[in-house]
Amino acid sequence: MSISGTAIALPDIGRELSAAGSLLNWVVAGYNLAFAAMTLVVGAASDRAGRRRVFVIAAALFAAGFVATACAPTIQFLDIARIVSGVGGAGMMAAGGALLAHTYEGAARNRAFALMGTMAGVGIAVGPSLVGALISAVGWRGSFSVFAAVAVIITIAATRLTESRDKAAQTDWIGSTLFVVTLSAFMFSLLEGPEYGWAHPTVLVGFGIGLAAAIVFALSQRRSSAPILAPELVAHRGFVGWCLATLTTSIGFLGVLVFLPTYLQSVSGYTPIAAGFFMLLLTAPVLVAPMLAAMLVNRGFSARLLILIALVLVVFGNAGLLALRPEHTMGPVVVPLLLIGIGMGTSFGITDGQAMALIPSRLVGTAAGFLNTVRGAAEALVIAVFSASLLAVLTERLDNAKHASDVSAGHLAEPCSAAHNLEIDAFTGSWHFTQIGVGTLCLILTLIVTVLLFTRSTSAHEKETNASEI
Repeated sequence: MSISGTAIALPDIGRELSAAGSLLNWVVAGYNLAFAAMTLVVGAASDRAGRRRVFVIAAALFAAGFVATACAPTIQFLDIARIVSGVGGAGMMAAGGALLAHTYEGAARNRAFALMGTMAGVGIAVGPSLVGALISAVGWRGSFSVFAAVAVIITIAATRLTESRDKAAQTDWIGSTLFVVTLSAFMFSLLEGPEYGWAHPTVLVGFGIGLAAAIVFALSQRRSSAPILAPELVAHRGFVGWCLATLTTSIGFLGVLVFLPTYLQSVSGYTPIAAGFFMLLLTAPVLVAPMLAAMLVNRGFSARLLILIALVLVVFGNAGLLALRPEHTMGPVVVPLLLIGIGMGTSFGITDGQAMALIPSRLVGTAAGFLNTVRGAAEALVIAVFSASLLAVLTERLDNAKHASDVSAGHLAEPCSAAHNLEIDAFTGSWHFTQIGVGTLCLILTLIVTVLLFTRSTSAHEKETNASEI
C-alpha cells in the first residue's frame, strides 16, 4: 500500500511542498530504492541475527518513517523519511519470507506464500482507492498517519512470532556495502539525468561509481567466505528463472501503477478518489489471483506453464495501453489493465513458493532477500527509467526541461487553453513511447524465462525438482 497509495498522493504532495521532477519522484523511488538495496542485506543478516528479531526492528523502523513522512515540512525531509520506511519494509519482507519458508513445507508452503502474495495483492488493490479516499477526507498527511498507526500494531504483534536463525550464518559487510552503493548510484543517475542532463558531471560520476562498485561487488562475491549473494543461488538456473519471472511482472506492472494516477488526475480531470477506484482495474485482480494460482498448482497444474501464461498476459496488457487517450480514458484500457493485474497476481501466488522450494533451508533468509531484492530493484529502476523516459520525451516536445518537469508532476495549464492542449498531447505521446519500451523489455525477459524454466535441466537437483513438480 505504501507504494500504490503514495502514487495517488503525488500531485497533492507536489502542490503543497512546491515540488516536481526528480524531488517529487523520489517520494516513491526513494522507498523502492531503500527496499531493493536493503532486502538482500537484511535477508542475509536475519539468518544470523534471528528472523523474528529483524522483523520486529524493521516494523518499528517502518512505523517511525511514516510518522516522519506525515510531519515532513519539506520535500527533501519527506524523501528521507520515505527512505527510512523503505529500509523497514525491506526487513519486514525479507525476514517475513524467511519465517514462512522455515515454518512450512510442500503444499503448505505454497499456500503460505500464496497468502503472503494475496496480502500484497490486498495492499496493491485497495491502496489507490483507500488512500484516495483518505486524501479527500484528511489530506495526504492524514493518510500517512494511518500507515504509521497500522505499522505500530504490526510491531507489537510481531513480538509473538517464533524465532528462527542459522547460527552458522555470517554477514558479508563488504559485499552488503558495495551492493547498496551500486544500486543507489545507478538509481540516482537515472532519476537526476533528466534534471541535470545526461552529460552532466554529477550524472556521469553517479554512473561511474555504480559501475565501479558493481565490478568490485562481483569480484568480492567470488572470494568471500560468506557472500551476500550466494553463488549457488545465481548458479541455479531454475531459481534464476523464477526470479526473472517476478522481475518481468514487476516491470510490466509498476510503471502503470505509479504514473497512471497522475495522468488520470491531470489530463482526464479525475479526483484522487476517482483515480483510485479507476486503478482497481489494475489492482483488483492481484487480490484474488494469488490464491487461485496456488490452488491450481497444488491440484497438479504446471507452475512453469502458469507463470508463462502470466508473463504473456503482462506483455499483451502493456502493448494494449498504447490505446490510452485523454478523451476516452477508460474504455480502451479496461482489458489491458485487467490482463496486467491478472499476470501480476498469478506471479505473486506461485513465484516465491516455487523459487524457495529449490533452495536448502540454511539459505532461506538469503534466498528470500535475493528474491525480494530482484522484485524491489525492478520496481525502483522501473520508476527511475519510466520517469526519465517520460521527462525526456516531454522535454523534447515542450522544448523546456522545467515545463516538462511540471507537466510530468501533473501541473498543467488552465483547461481549454492552447497550452493545456499542447501539454496533454505531449504527455500522451510520452506515455505511448514509454509503454513501447516497457512492453518490448517484458517480451524479451519472457523469452529468457521460458528458456530457463522449460529447457532440460543440467543438474541433478534441478532434475529432481522438476520431476517432483510434474
